[in-house]
Amino acid sequence: MEIKIERLSVQEIEERGIPGWAVWEKAPSKFPWHYDMVEQALIIQGKVIVEAYGKKYELGVGDFVTFPSGMDCEWEVVEHVRKHYNFS
Repeated sequence: MEIKIERLSVQEIEERGIPGWAVWEKAPSKFPWHYDMVEQALIIQGKVIVEAYGKKYELGVGDFVTFPSGMDCEWEVVEHVRKHYNFS
């Protein structure tokens, strides 16, 4: 399992309905997290470092990220983050 990071075009973002997804935001902080379901998210503000599977993933504005179900990780919000997100 790995975190998947993509860059979507404006058209792909619209076609997937991402602007209508819920928004989550968080001030700079560090915390552990577990994913019970697959989460897809589009970072719309800020910077985050997610550590999982012995790797560090840097996420920023424009990154479309898929987090796998069953993953344990640690989030470090470096800059206030806002993201559209959807669980499946």
